[in-house]
Amino acid sequence: MSAEATNPATPGPGMPSPKLAASLEQGTSPSHRRKGRPRIDLRRLGRAALLGPTARDRLPDAIGHVAEAHRAHHPDADLEPLRRAYVLAESSHRGQMRKSGEPYITHPLAVTLILAELGAETTTLTASLLHDTVEDTEVTLDQVRAEFGAEVCYLVDGVTKLEKVDYGVAAEPETFRKMLVATGNDVRVMSIKLADRLHNMRTLGVMRPEKQERIAKVTRDVLIPLAERLGVQALKTELEDLVFAILHPEEYEHTRELIVDNAAHGGDPLAEIAEDVRGVLREAGIQAEVVIRPRHFVSVHRVSRKRGRMRGADFGRLLVLVNEDADCYGVLGELHTCLTPMVSEFKDFIAVPKFNLYQSLHTAVARADGEVAEVLIRTHQMHKVAEAGVIALGNPYAPPSEEQTDGDGERADPTRPGWLSRLLDWQEAAPDTDTFWSTLREDLAQDREITVFRADGGSLGLPEGASCVDAAYAQYGEDAHACIGARVNGRLATLSTVLRDGDTVQLLMGQDPASEPSREWLEHAHTAAARIAIQRWIAAHPSPRDTETPEAPAAARRPAPDTPSARPGAANAVVDQPGASVRLAGCCTPVPPDEVTGFAVRGGVVTVHRLECAAVERMKGVGRAEVGVRWGDTTECRVTLVAESFGRPHLLADLTEAIALEGVAIVSATVEPPSQQRVRHTYTLQLPDAARLPALMRAMRNVPGVYDVSRAQHPAAAAQ
Repeated sequence: MSAEATNPATPGPGMPSPKLAASLEQGTSPSHRRKGRPRIDLRRLGRAALLGPTARDRLPDAIGHVAEAHRAHHPDADLEPLRRAYVLAESSHRGQMRKSGEPYITHPLAVTLILAELGAETTTLTASLLHDTVEDTEVTLDQVRAEFGAEVCYLVDGVTKLEKVDYGVAAEPETFRKMLVATGNDVRVMSIKLADRLHNMRTLGVMRPEKQERIAKVTRDVLIPLAERLGVQALKTELEDLVFAILHPEEYEHTRELIVDNAAHGGDPLAEIAEDVRGVLREAGIQAEVVIRPRHFVSVHRVSRKRGRMRGADFGRLLVLVNEDADCYGVLGELHTCLTPMVSEFKDFIAVPKFNLYQSLHTAVARADGEVAEVLIRTHQMHKVAEAGVIALGNPYAPPSEEQTDGDGERADPTRPGWLSRLLDWQEAAPDTDTFWSTLREDLAQDREITVFRADGGSLGLPEGASCVDAAYAQYGEDAHACIGARVNGRLATLSTVLRDGDTVQLLMGQDPASEPSREWLEHAHTAAARIAIQRWIAAHPSPRDTETPEAPAAARRPAPDTPSARPGAANAVVDQPGASVRLAGCCTPVPPDEVTGFAVRGGVVTVHRLECAAVERMKGVGRAEVGVRWGDTTECRVTLVAESFGRPHLLADLTEAIALEGVAIVSATVEPPSQQRVRHTYTLQLPDAARLPALMRAMRNVPGVYDVSRAQHPAAAAQ
């Protein structure tokens, strides 16, 4: 029962006053707002739901506020379910009082009004009016099902389960885990819970300070991040301010003074820049609405800490609303052409929406006096979703409208956002409750997400700071145990590589069914899915076999006595210096048909180098004369190749087998110790025919785990 509240008409300790709320609207004149599209003010609406000075026994008027707000978003909505739900809720809660002495029915009315103003559909509002009846009255779920249908019953049951969650320290992990299971199939349950928490936070003033602090901390750590992930910014921002006032009263007061002082100053640079923007768009013939969005308390606090001294334009942002997606880019082009853009501030969340459905263009423009205004550009529909998130998408079970589908006609399903699907998957995989809780808290704390693109054209949403390890488990689940490396933006990268927003990542998967993850991956895993999958594997394999690549066997390191590699065989190179001996340089191991040149060294020897060898430039630099070289008729040659690979069991055996199948003899082989899961192999090989070299290198590259094979370059040998 959510009865722990006081009279919302009386601000409690730390609560924003009406005067302060009004100061937040500084710089916003009526002429700058389009009637019917004001910024959602949930605090005012919550008070309106409590009927103001109306006598407490005249509650029926309250349903009128809900109906009016609901019809503003859904003109054709059937209000009969709301009327019947109100009648049942009012009669069931009759006689129950909140701690402030208010009739209890004021609470579900206020919660429902919050959701109605955000655009929730009728089913959600009906369930919201009834959300406390099953827990706190004699009403049963069977009765709700019989009178309102299975869908409303499902939502009421979900909220009832949430109400039973004990947020005490000992109970948090398991109860919250159960809560996610209960709500994961329909986020409307969580939407009702968030509105319920917002109303209770608004009316927290009569609680003991220690209880206020406990509730505020849970709101900060769990519910605000969930509001962010559902995209319900209107709820999130007000919850942030209420928590800020309770947990950081001194900083809150300082922020309040900054806002009040700025409102008292003459002149408003943000309003002046807004007028400039209107003029630019008017001349360009672009129909747009330009309004000022004052920052909320927490946002002002963050900006002041980041920038130090606050200027007038720092207390708000400009919002430009247009009708079509294409108009957003038209506005952007005009602003960047006619005003001074801050290019570093540009972000395109229309082409790549945020994980919580948010879409907008972000930019900033500067005046000659140094005032910089941040500008948000979006369509009216984007704005609706930016404020209300999944609530704005309506009934997830109804046929989707055109604006609710993606480019392929697939519904943008609000019941299971990508992050929530992942959350539900790994909560089932978590080995224990403590692991689940710790990873949940870390996941919720990561309030920024990046989008990386797969090689097949798909995309992955990952938290900021995620590595290739995280991408592997996000794409392949536990099959990522077989991942041996990655290419990021076309370049080879280790699995520890941190990804950036917009990167393209191709994950390289091994073919060995015995592949296993490295314990080192835990150091680079940031997502719960990756950490839990790795930890589960480690727990199931307490004595894992050694994943280090074994040292090359002795047989592979020494030359076979009965092959041409037992003698210093070399391709037949003919030099233009009669009587000179020929030696192929060990630094670049030239073979036919490489383009080569030679240099005379001590003892009447001519050393032959590939033209691209670094030693050639050094020899020329010290005055050594070049000697002409051409290949003779002999095709047998010796070459040194370097294979770069990711460590895995049996890799060396597979490489030597691939070499042998090409009919090539191994003169020597060395394997360097693994570093960051990467292994370097160096082979000196005797080829019966130099023409076989390209095929040999291809065969070596085709060995699973090998990502590159190249001709050796040995700078130390260049001095020969």
